[in-house]
Amino acid sequence: MSAALQAQQRVRRLPPEVNRILYVRNLPFNISAEELYSLFGKYGAIRQIRVGNSKETRGTAYVVYEDIYDAKTAVDHLSGFNVQNRYLIILYYNATRHKGKLSLKEQEAELRRMQEKHGVDGEQRPAGKK
Repeated sequence: MSAALQAQQRVRRLPPEVNRILYVRNLPFNISAEELYSLFGKYGAIRQIRVGNSKETRGTAYVVYEDIYDAKTAVDHLSGFNVQNRYLIILYYNATRHKGKLSLKEQEAELRRMQEKHGVDGEQRPAGKK
């Protein structure tokens, strides 16, 4: 690509949701970080990849690019890409969405602590019956 064309691409405005951090879903459980580096590295320099390894996060990964335009290019080319008979779902990382999930987990943990403290089993009972 010519330098003038690259400079022109850098000047254009990006939508507000575009981010250097990508959230990748629907990954094969046996995919390695090295395979992800080779797949996503085609679109630019990668700062970090984190592959989910717990029961709740298997099949997901975060890919952090050095440059926001490289991240956008990767989303444009890899969304719906078939990897080991699975179609990738790639989203831009949204901090407020993920904070909401964390706070919900924290709320549930706090509710369990309060139930244990006050001896409540958490079952819903009809009004007026004990």
